[in-house]
Amino acid sequence: MKTLKEAKVGSVVRVVKLHGEGAVKRRIMDMGLTKGVEVQIRKVAPLGDPIEVTVRGYELSLRKADAEMIEIETMLA
Repeated sequence: MKTLKEAKVGSVVRVVKLHGEGAVKRRIMDMGLTKGVEVQIRKVAPLGDPIEVTVRGYELSLRKADAEMIEIETMLA
């Protein structure tokens, strides 16, 4: 499966599964990234870290390491 790190700028994706353990997984969920939520990829920094996304109506910046833990499916191109 694809991860959020691999998603293209401008695409809309749906979260399928969260990987990770304990506090890391809880932190991702506390940011609003839960199973089934739609995420739009807004920007990626020149070196790929961080990734800016829109989730639940607000903008969020994620580290590449966190984005790798979020399994997605593509909704729109």
